Amino acid sequence: MSDIAADVLDTQTVLEAPSRTAIALVTLALAVGSFGIGTGEFVIMGLLPNVADTFGVTTPEAGHVISAYALGVVVGAPIIAVLAAKMARRTLLLLMMAIFAAGNISSAFAPTFASFTALRFITGLPHGAYFGVAALVAASMVPVHRRVRAVGQVMLGLTIATLIGTPIATFLGQLLNWRAAFMMVGGIGLATMLLIALFLPKDRVEEGASITRELGALKRIQVWLTLGIAAVGFGGMFSIFSYVATTTTQVAGLGASMVPVVLALFGIGMNVGNVVGSRLGDISLKGTIGGMMIFNIIIMTLFSLTAANPVMLCVCVFLIGCGFAACPAVQTRLMDVAADAQTLAAASNHSAFNIANALGAWLGGMVITWGFTAAATGYVGAVLSVAGLAVFAVSVGLERRTGHA
Repeated sequence: MSDIAADVLDTQTVLEAPSRTAIALVTLALAVGSFGIGTGEFVIMGLLPNVADTFGVTTPEAGHVISAYALGVVVGAPIIAVLAAKMARRTLLLLMMAIFAAGNISSAFAPTFASFTALRFITGLPHGAYFGVAALVAASMVPVHRRVRAVGQVMLGLTIATLIGTPIATFLGQLLNWRAAFMMVGGIGLATMLLIALFLPKDRVEEGASITRELGALKRIQVWLTLGIAAVGFGGMFSIFSYVATTTTQVAGLGASMVPVVLALFGIGMNVGNVVGSRLGDISLKGTIGGMMIFNIIIMTLFSLTAANPVMLCVCVFLIGCGFAACPAVQTRLMDVAADAQTLAAASNHSAFNIANALGAWLGGMVITWGFTAAATGYVGAVLSVAGLAVFAVSVGLERRTGHA
């Protein structure tokens, strides 16, 4: 273990205050992992035609690999969190990154479409568990009033991936071969393992940790309500983002060359929202969640009303990306309401976000099928945000009546 790593506090038991340098290096290691996961999750969307050509399938059929990855996230997060209940967090993070790296490198060598699809499912399994445990480790290193900011710094890797990692990997895949993109992502996974091994000290398994205790999270109504906020409330963002290219070209009347610009604005908004939302969350956790839900309702409605105007489309897409501001706060609230079953709750948050992804894309596609323009996805998003706000209101109301989270 390096001298810097030894200076970091135990992730389970506070032994001494870690130095700023130690915290920064651990956070960097964890953020590199989230950068790799974010890049690997989204890069396939720009390479579907290339994958389809390689395996002789249609592009819609190739899209099944996206669903396979998402299913892996939904299934893997709670299962891994429970089975690894008695595993040290450092060990678990290394294991998750090893599976992620191996899955991506193996994907690059997949001989058939069936094997490629199976490998994408396997690669998605550690996604949620990694983010959940990384958030717990980051929050454990800082004072209580800086927890949300610490979680946001880990998530910053994910938001930067949408802006930088995915475009670079997509360009590499188009320039060379789509397989090269997955090799790159696998390399990021290996680099993350090295950084975690260097900078995160070995920790002890918390006394009393067990599968039964982790499963106890499922008995807590507040855990389910907070997961509901993520699964429903953030579906709106995905309903709009999934069809933003169609909105750009068919509603706003912009050329296809402007689609990357609009996508970049969304990515910039996510990064701004992550940074600002993390700071707001440390000031008022519940205020940030509720306030951002109301913000999303307004902006998504405005999106539908003004999408035909190119300038307003760009402004609204940026602001919708800023809606990511609530994510670190929701992740942190899950830690609070889960009590001593934090690993399962924190990991399951990313299962909820993938459900939001599927729900939003499905409902957005449904209204387009009914004959509405792609701009109507904003109304879908607003309705989902209203539902998320309602779930949040129930959660807060129940907390006030019972006197505890």
